Amino acid sequence: MLNVENIECLYGDQTVLNGLSFHVAEGEICCLLGPSGCGKTTALRAIAGFQSVTKGQINLGDQLLSKPGFQVEPEQRHIGMVFQDYALFPHMTVRDNICFGIRKSSPQQQKETVEKLLSLIKLKEIAKRYPHELSGGQQQRVALARALAPNPKLLLLDEPFSNLDIELRKHLNLEVRDILKQYGTSAILVTHDQDEAFAFADHIGLMFEGELQQWDSAFNLFHEPSNRFVANFIGQGSLLPGTSIDTNSVKTELGIIVGNRSYPWPSETPVDILIRPDDIVLSNEQDGLAATVTRKVFSGSATLYALKLSTGSIVEALFTSHHDFALGDSIHVKADVEHLIAFSPE
Repeated sequence: MLNVENIECLYGDQTVLNGLSFHVAEGEICCLLGPSGCGKTTALRAIAGFQSVTKGQINLGDQLLSKPGFQVEPEQRHIGMVFQDYALFPHMTVRDNICFGIRKSSPQQQKETVEKLLSLIKLKEIAKRYPHELSGGQQQRVALARALAPNPKLLLLDEPFSNLDIELRKHLNLEVRDILKQYGTSAILVTHDQDEAFAFADHIGLMFEGELQQWDSAFNLFHEPSNRFVANFIGQGSLLPGTSIDTNSVKTELGIIVGNRSYPWPSETPVDILIRPDDIVLSNEQDGLAATVTRKVFSGSATLYALKLSTGSIVEALFTSHHDFALGDSIHVKADVEHLIAFSPE
């Protein structure tokens, strides 16, 4: 439905986006994820029509939106946008804000659309209130309904939850996803928060320095990262040195690790292995390695431990909170790795 093909964007002489390509299917929710300055907001602005492209092209269905020297105006793109600061009209009620983009429709059509959206965002009882009388979460839902009212082909969301507290962000993230799925609207979220991206999107594009590092599901980004940046940015983990035995097994200080991926390295090649916290499990003294607890972070149902091995290496382990090891405790662990993630040493 949306096809972004090899686009480049410049700010002056600086290349902000370089060869960016991805597509969004109809009804699909996607996300551009990455650290500040990686180019994700520029990509969103290019799709919206606020930023020109110097290479490549952007198509929405069979409509060409952008290419070098050509650009459809933002208001002609059939694309909706939800901003970080909501951008509601303070002098308009909830109902009037939602109705703003469909003022040229018939009164009956306006009424039907607004009633449907008020019901969808669960704000029917406060439709006559003004933005300053609403909570942050309520304002965000109104901004979403206003963007959906003209029935856009695509909805762009620029860090829409960043001004909210953590618990409300989590709740609203799932709520907005459900609303978009019910409405059948394709969407692209921009965020630097991977938990937000994982909960919201069907596919995620991880960006760094203006380039797309990997476009994939959350599961594959975590378990099958394409390079070191993806492995380090997504989730938690530790890189341990090892030596390849064959194409899918590596000798490490945690023992021989056999995984589900094959690598074309010859035997005895030095490699680095990514060990995720859920790859480390408790063991007994006979089967496991001794490790000392150097840090712990309790999060309710689980506790994240930093463990120092006898070699001096540090690995992270995630155990259920029924276990309560103290700092300095010596425990025995072993590796239980299903996904082999290996890189050539830097």
